[in-house]
Amino acid sequence: MLADARAPLQAPRAALVYCADMIRFIVVFAVCLLVLVPLELLQSVQAHVILPFTTAIAHVAVWTMHPFDPAVVAQSNEIRRGIDGPGISIVAGCSGVEAVLILVSAVLAFPAPWKHKLLGILIGFVAIQTLNLVRIVSLFYLHEWNQVWFEWFHLYLWQALIILDALVFWLIWLRYLPRVAAPEPRAA
Repeated sequence: MLADARAPLQAPRAALVYCADMIRFIVVFAVCLLVLVPLELLQSVQAHVILPFTTAIAHVAVWTMHPFDPAVVAQSNEIRRGIDGPGISIVAGCSGVEAVLILVSAVLAFPAPWKHKLLGILIGFVAIQTLNLVRIVSLFYLHEWNQVWFEWFHLYLWQALIILDALVFWLIWLRYLPRVAAPEPRAA
């Protein structure tokens, strides 16, 4: 009889714990973003991390394009058709770093073992940058083909797809986390 009287109390407690976990996730996620995004925008980080990173992205993109288009060259963070031909610049907002920061914040905010968090961040970084490489190559050719389509794909479609990539990867990462066993109810 005593166990029956406690059953209605367990459901509200579980709901409170669930709400507390959600609030904790939202707070930690927001704090991580509020720290990481301004950090990325610092001039020293832009000069010593983001610019070299965008330069590397340009060179990797050209490396992938060269077997099919040998006239493409990389100059710093730019991809051009020949040495002085038309091209695109890969600037800070085009590096995929913002999507990675969103993913890192979500992974860090979720209660999981550190080994799984680090693996999720590493694999997620590779997934986002792989899609970003496809984005950059496609934008280069769209820029040559049609400026209107280039602008639309650059400003709207690809921006959303890169952020969506971070979300989808995070959801897949959640799916593969080890299950935590629910605590056994105490006997009366």
